[in-house]
Amino acid sequence: MVLYLLAILAGFGILVWSADKFVEGAASTAKHLGMPSLLIGILIVGFGTSAPEMVVSAIAAMEGNPGLALGNAIGSNIVNVALILGVTALISPIVVNSNIVKKEMPLLLGIVLISGYLLLDNTLTFIEGIALLLGFFALVAWSIISALKSKNDALETEIEDELIEHEMSLKAGIFWLVLGLVLLIGSSRLLVWGAVGVAHEFGVSDLIIGLTIVALGTSLPELAASVIAARKGEHDIAIGNVVGSNMFNILAVIGIATVIAPMNNIPLEVLQRDWIVMLVLTIALLIMAYGFKNKEGKITRLEGTILVVCYVAYNTYLGLNLTGNL
Repeated sequence: MVLYLLAILAGFGILVWSADKFVEGAASTAKHLGMPSLLIGILIVGFGTSAPEMVVSAIAAMEGNPGLALGNAIGSNIVNVALILGVTALISPIVVNSNIVKKEMPLLLGIVLISGYLLLDNTLTFIEGIALLLGFFALVAWSIISALKSKNDALETEIEDELIEHEMSLKAGIFWLVLGLVLLIGSSRLLVWGAVGVAHEFGVSDLIIGLTIVALGTSLPELAASVIAARKGEHDIAIGNVVGSNMFNILAVIGIATVIAPMNNIPLEVLQRDWIVMLVLTIALLIMAYGFKNKEGKITRLEGTILVVCYVAYNTYLGLNLTGNL
């Protein structure tokens, strides 16, 4: 048991560090190759912060633990909105200025609804996995077109400032890109091994471990990025990280895991409990970010508190349900 717990802690630590270096290296390399700053923010940063979920879920699926992979994707989306944006808003209320981010909100809601439709029969087939991945590539194409058409977007300015602050040579960028990816894969493998071991020791399902421990751990890069961005006043990066990551989690993370290991007999709780929570949080995020009652979208400290309370309540419910107290 101790060995499994040490593996989880070490896996989390290396995962967070390597994900950060992977994103910095990828962003710097892309900048040297002439990629527009806004496109770097939408694709490289968004993809990079979802890299832990992608790698962990792929490894879990390959090793016969698809429940952990699915739980990781859905649980990470819940963590991203309820915990990460909640904590970030408590530190500094998040003002949404970017038109790109506002355009992504309804798209995210649509993707969440599609995932619910796919879960209606409690299975995810190989064909559905392919469909999700095609949706991911369509999202990438749409992001590229939107970035090329947008001029002077608030997100672009914030990304440009970040690139200048973390400027490095092309050689250094490639080095951190490669090293970050290697360590990301290694730490994910260690984390999956420890998480599955703990699950078996306590008789807990892989799904629950994925929804809680693994989802929290793989979302730590988003937490760090969003909190740091918010403290710098880079609010659009903070919320853009979460929105982009959540879309990638559903389309790419679940898509990759399903193609590797199609899922049958998915527990009803996934649709009736976990997906519902993800949907409600997504709708709440859209309402807050659009600011229908005023001119600017803003996640206030009060709304941040509500989001954090929702996260605590959800995990408390999982814990009580697990111990048979519900």
